[in-house]
Amino acid sequence: MKEERNYVVLDDAEQGVIINCMVEKRNELIRDGKDTEIVDEALLKVAQAPKKKVKVIERDDEAR
Repeated sequence: MKEERNYVVLDDAEQGVIINCMVEKRNELIRDGKDTEIVDEALLKVAQAPKKKVKVIERDDEAR
């Protein structure tokens, strides 16, 4: 069975916001004495995600 994967396109600012939120969640889990492994793994994936230039086509929402 194939594993499904999700791909998200983020600019640097959006990636930074996600990383900051994940760090805050990790700190909260540490304060509560809970396991942080899943957050640690996801944080590394987001922080170390390869960069790729893509062409962005903006669409007018009303045209749909």
